[in-house]
Amino acid sequence: MSTVSTVNGGISFWYADRGTPLAREPLPGDATADICIVGGGYTGLWTAYYLKKAVPFLNITVLEAKFCGYGASGRNGGWLYNGIAGRDRYAKLHGHEAAVRLQQAMNETVDEVVRVAAEENIDADIHQGGVLEVAYTPAQLARLKDFHSVEIAFGETDRVLRGARETCERVNVTGAVGSTWTPHGARLHPVKLVQGLAATVEALGVTIHESTPVTEIEPKHAHTPYGTVRAPYILRCTEGFTANLKGQRRTWLPMNSSMIATEPLPTSVWDTIGWDGRETLGDMAHAYMYAQRTADDRIALGGRGVPYRYGSGTDNDGRTQPATIEALRDILVRFFPSTAGARIDHAWSGVLGVPRDWCATVTLDRSTGLGWAGGYVGSGVATTNLAARTLRDLIQQDSGQSGPTELTTLPWVGHKVRRWEPEPFRWLGVHGMYAAYRAADRRELTSPRAGTDPVAKVADRLAGRH
Repeated sequence: MSTVSTVNGGISFWYADRGTPLAREPLPGDATADICIVGGGYTGLWTAYYLKKAVPFLNITVLEAKFCGYGASGRNGGWLYNGIAGRDRYAKLHGHEAAVRLQQAMNETVDEVVRVAAEENIDADIHQGGVLEVAYTPAQLARLKDFHSVEIAFGETDRVLRGARETCERVNVTGAVGSTWTPHGARLHPVKLVQGLAATVEALGVTIHESTPVTEIEPKHAHTPYGTVRAPYILRCTEGFTANLKGQRRTWLPMNSSMIATEPLPTSVWDTIGWDGRETLGDMAHAYMYAQRTADDRIALGGRGVPYRYGSGTDNDGRTQPATIEALRDILVRFFPSTAGARIDHAWSGVLGVPRDWCATVTLDRSTGLGWAGGYVGSGVATTNLAARTLRDLIQQDSGQSGPTELTTLPWVGHKVRRWEPEPFRWLGVHGMYAAYRAADRRELTSPRAGTDPVAKVADRLAGRH
């Protein structure tokens, strides 16, 4: 497999496919609004969409540092699925039934995104093939069965457990010994969705200023180099780039994730692989992978490379390390040996937001008018939509336009978590955690044991994930 001609960076393959957009005009000076949204990714754009739909006369301004979809919204794996970070912890904090309601809301969110995309004529290559997660070691199979049982217990009664033969009939992953499938998932083209959303909210009358980095957020003020936007509500929708804001360095950790995309694969390769259902595909490794079969018959596959930059640093153009490209290529060939001669057309990376307890959250501080949503830990393609509808309801409740709703009473609303440790402990902890996960994965590949490697369990506890 050749990587000599691989495009490395340039934001992402999705932008190479669509073309990098010309930025909208920056903020021309001081301004006022009813609501100011900081961040032009999925969270910010969905929030603008639902608020404007609910109250058309609202004056809403979106401020984006680069251009809409520059961050995770334009670099992710295109997994629209029903996973949400922190559900198990919310069950412990608020009870099982509260977490079941949260899961049901996520199940419905997948359909909501598909519905709005169709209604607004956003062609994002959406295909509802569900989510297939495979196991290929005894330890992974044990985790997969436990995972399947837990999902059933949280109300996902339409989830299916498959054996080795059934799994390979769907997607022929070499060495697969089992899988679990849920219908609550779809593949999509991330940039087509985010660009379609931006155009839709702009057509509704939302003002978007790009090339306008917000340096500091205060109650009723969003400060930029070009001026300050004053608004009763300031909503922080900055996910992995939150650390760039004054005072937010340790709020959410910007975790790096990297991806590769192959050339379009010929029919002979697809005849070997299968994947006719175009499910999104993942595994049960500790340092897990995620993949999709794109609309033009490539495989786009991602996982962790260098997981974290010292001092919560974020990248500029999405370039990733050559060793990461090789590691992702190795995963691809291990899963699908028939891809061994395929060209890797593109490699890229981006950051996602990770709270200290790995729990996504949505909040509106009614005393200050400051709101935020995020910490999706990589499951934001769908969760952003639920977060946006929840922010809409919280603002309408706060302004006296409505009372509490089903969404405002979900257990992730108003969740508080401590900040990340200062450096160098933050860097040492994250890199140590992923070194442990990779070591555990290597041992599990050659071990006949069905139990999870003890090192991975220790890493989970130290990371605060369990």
